[in-house]
Amino acid sequence: MSDSDIIQGLEKDLGGKALELANPDRRRVFLKVAPADLLAVVTLLRDRYDCAYLATISGVDKGETLEVVYHFASRAANINVRTEVAKASPHVGTICPVIPGAILYERELQDMFGLVIDGLPDPRPLVTPDDWPAGSFPLRKDWKYERPEERIPGGKS
Repeated sequence: MSDSDIIQGLEKDLGGKALELANPDRRRVFLKVAPADLLAVVTLLRDRYDCAYLATISGVDKGETLEVVYHFASRAANINVRTEVAKASPHVGTICPVIPGAILYERELQDMFGLVIDGLPDPRPLVTPDDWPAGSFPLRKDWKYERPEERIPGGKS
């Protein structure tokens, strides 16, 4: 399957669900969809375009919005699916029913970006410690690191 076959197929299969569709380089396809269409699009990619391998999921803080990028790899091409949500209401649905291995990436997005992954089978924090302050998301642009007071064991108080 060539890049043009993939693009034409996605245009036909997705219709208005494809908010953006681009082929910037050989074997690279970028697709943007609404959060409500994400699970259906991922199911289509898995079933019709051989995209069962999810390489990773990335988050991007774009100021007022948070973007989630799902990086799929197949023999034909790498397909990146993007969706964007408002930072004030950062809800996106899980893709675990279709790609079960996405759970670790989605848990990491919750910890690092404060995204709320609706329907996530195990929403416990993955990379932040149990005593991590609520509402503090280290990969957001507005996060400020506050260095804890240094204490030297046996030193002066």
